Order: sequence, then C-alpha cells, then structure tokens
Amino acid sequence: MNPSTLRIATRKSALALWQAEHVAAQLRAAHPGLTVTLVPMSTRGDEILDQPLATIGGKGLFLKELEVAMLEGRAELAVHSLKDVPVELEAGFALPAILPRADAADAFVSNAYADLAALPHGARVGTSSLRRQAQLRALRPDLALLDLRGNVGTRLGKLDAGHYDAIVLACAGLERLALAPRIRARLAAPDWLPAPGQAAIALEARADQPGVLALLAALDDADTRLSVSAERAMNRALGGSCTVPVGAWCVLGEQGLHLRGMVGDAVSGRLLHAEGSSAGDQPELLGRQVAAALLAQGAGELLGL
Repeated sequence: MNPSTLRIATRKSALALWQAEHVAAQLRAAHPGLTVTLVPMSTRGDEILDQPLATIGGKGLFLKELEVAMLEGRAELAVHSLKDVPVELEAGFALPAILPRADAADAFVSNAYADLAALPHGARVGTSSLRRQAQLRALRPDLALLDLRGNVGTRLGKLDAGHYDAIVLACAGLERLALAPRIRARLAAPDWLPAPGQAAIALEARADQPGVLALLAALDDADTRLSVSAERAMNRALGGSCTVPVGAWCVLGEQGLHLRGMVGDAVSGRLLHAEGSSAGDQPELLGRQVAAALLAQGAGELLGL
C-alpha cells in the first residue's frame, strides 16, 4: 500500500532546500492528495568547511545523515544533486527517480572579467573541485587556483569580498537560485566536461519500501537516466572517487548514446580524453568502454590505480 505522507530529508543550504521543494511540488502534482513535508538536516559535508572534500571523505559526506534519517524512519526519501551521490550506494538504498537534467555546464563567475581568457596573469580563481582545477590548469597554467568551500551564497560572498578574481560554480545551481545573472561565461562540453551526473536531481529511498519507490518512480526521466547511467558507469570503472579529477558528458541522440570522458591532473593540468557511442539501451557498457579507453592512455597513473 502506498503511504499518504512522504517526508523528504534534505540539507539546509538554499540550493538543497530549493531542490527538495521542487521535488515536493512535483510529487504533489503527480499524486493529488499526497502530503509531502521537508525534514531539513545538517551533514558533515556542510559542517567541515576548512578542508577540501577530497581529503575528508568525499561527497558521500553529504548523504550519510540523510540515509540515517531514512533508516530510523524519520524520512521516506532524500533529495540529492546526483553528482554528489557515490557511484556505489549504501546497501539497502535505491535511486527510484532521476529528474530531467538542467544545464550541466560550469559557470565562470567574476565581477571584473568577462571570461577565462580575460583573466590577467596569476589571477586568483576559487574552486575546490579537482576536476575543475585540472581543466583550468590545462587552459591557464599561470592562474593561482585556491580552495573554495561552502554553499553558493558563501562562495559568491567570498568573491564579492575580493578574496578571488573569479570562481567556478555550476550553472544549474545558480539558475535554480535565480542567480543566473552572475554567470559571465559558460564552461561547457565538448571543450569542458562537467562532473558525472551534474545538473540532475536524484531521489534516494530505502530499497525495502515498494510503496514509496512506486510513488517516486513517477518522477523518473528515462532519457536523463540513460545519459547519467553511462557517466556514472564510466566513473565507477575508474574507481568512482571524488578525490580524482574525472569529467563526463553523455548525450542521447537518434543514433543512441555518445559519451565523452576525461581524467586529469589538478597539479600539472595534464588531461586525457576518450569518447564512444552505443545503442541507447547499453549505458553501462558504454561507460565501461570509455573508461577502458582512458585507462589504455594511462589514466591509471593519474588515478593512483
């Protein structure tokens, strides 16, 4: 039997709350009469802001407390940015719905400079993403790349306070928070690759609650799931960690899926690229094939495999 009330475990940041409210509205529209409420929570990923994510356990830190809430019966589902979801879910959990993907490009944000090329020699650019650092280093080895943690508002505040000449954020997050005017330039595929799953919202729930899973599955976007499944399969075959710079971008066209993958080095700016295509029903195979092509170029050395 399907429940009449769903409680969404969510982080407290403005973007996380926007995404949870967006999902709640979609669920109410899909299931008239369903009551949906939010359970805002703080996670270790939100609390530890003085160290890079890669050194304190990775993006999974944003999920743990939300998963505990579901296990303890305080919430039926959690809403995540898919790029923050580890490629191997904790046992007992599932992703019954992935919403249609928004703009997956990264955003160049600066108060003084129009784009990356306009930055002066040695300019200070803020991002804690190793993927972004590797691609920045490849394009502009002269830049001073500085760590930048915190929610979107915190990061923009540090830019506005003069700590950085520019910062790199996700376009989707800025657009969802009505901050699109802050985007000076888009860093987009095929020249610049996003994180696997970037700009897609995922719903996580306990695998042993079929009634909940059935309600959530109504929001699943089949095309987005195919694309991000290929990206996540590639990431999984490469070790699946956020401690290494991995980019992926898969699109679904009339001929099937086409996946571009990248592995980089945030210190040297060395980038390895590979791409491949497959039928639309073989995302996992495509992801493994592109990962194999990257490994054949020496990606293992960059990944510490």
